[in-house]
Amino acid sequence: MLRPPTIEPNLASPELKDMLDRDHLGLGEIPSFLGILAKSPAAAVAYLRADKALAAGQLSERQREQISLAVAEINGARRCLQAHAVTGGNAGLSEEEIRSARRAMAPDPKAGQILRFTQSLVLQRGEISDEDLCALRKAGCTEAEVIEIVANIALNIFTNYLNMLSGTKTNFPAANGR
Repeated sequence: MLRPPTIEPNLASPELKDMLDRDHLGLGEIPSFLGILAKSPAAAVAYLRADKALAAGQLSERQREQISLAVAEINGARRCLQAHAVTGGNAGLSEEEIRSARRAMAPDPKAGQILRFTQSLVLQRGEISDEDLCALRKAGCTEAEVIEIVANIALNIFTNYLNMLSGTKTNFPAANGR
């Protein structure tokens, strides 16, 4: 089948079922895309471990959600925009901050620079000028944060593409043009 259907969590391997039950991203229910991802236990475990590791990194949950919104907007990933509008709100982003993040903007100067860098990195496929990198560093980003920004972008591109490929049905309300 070209568009992989979701797997029922009870059909997953015991290790993966445990991870899906435990690590459903704090959303109260297992997101639909994890049911797609579970078709490849290796990919599901890799995603869940990477997400958990990055959540414990130096970027705040708000910054990670802002990156997610910017990347989903660039990629036209509607389902991911819906999901991150909800999870961004849960992370404390206001409606205006969510709309701004989609445009790679933020009222906080450091977050704004992170989002401009995110947009440049995605649109330029990793080819960043020294000026872009210097601007990020001048905004106060450490080397570890720069690497985590790239890792978060990569993880979001993966989920954007998987959701778009799969035609994943979302568990989240529409983003209402945010």
